[in-house]
Amino acid sequence: MEYQEAKEKFINTWGSLGSLWGINKAMAQIQALLFISPKALSMEDIMEELQISRGNTSMNLRQLMDWGIVSKELVPGERKEFFTTQKDVQELARIVAKERSRREIQPVVKVLQEVSSIKDDGTEKTKELIKQTQALHELTESADAMLNTLVNQKQNWITKSLVKLLK
Repeated sequence: MEYQEAKEKFINTWGSLGSLWGINKAMAQIQALLFISPKALSMEDIMEELQISRGNTSMNLRQLMDWGIVSKELVPGERKEFFTTQKDVQELARIVAKERSRREIQPVVKVLQEVSSIKDDGTEKTKELIKQTQALHELTESADAMLNTLVNQKQNWITKSLVKLLK
């Protein structure tokens, strides 16, 4: 497989996987292109490489910057804006996990807390609702706490275990 074919395959696969970590295909493809690029790219470079519109590129770059995955980089002597992404895979995973927790898990925890705290009127259906939503609330909080513990470590136990296996 030649470079161009491998690059396209990686970008397309990463784009397809984007939905698994809460972003759209174009957003993931932009991040993938920046991830494998040896230098920062302009919006025009990204548009040309991925064959997507200026509006789509601009909107997705803005969202990637909101996530904290992509940043602008100043290139001396250039008037264009250039963009780059986090290159450290572990840091990238940490940022994505933290952002998904903030955007997806924390709102669910809040709703489960509210629902499980309703007044118990003594009926069987209310008791069951409280019991089940409290159990889900506790599980969700525990899972989120575990995820935060893993992603907030510089080199987590998964990476250490994989490194040991490879040696």
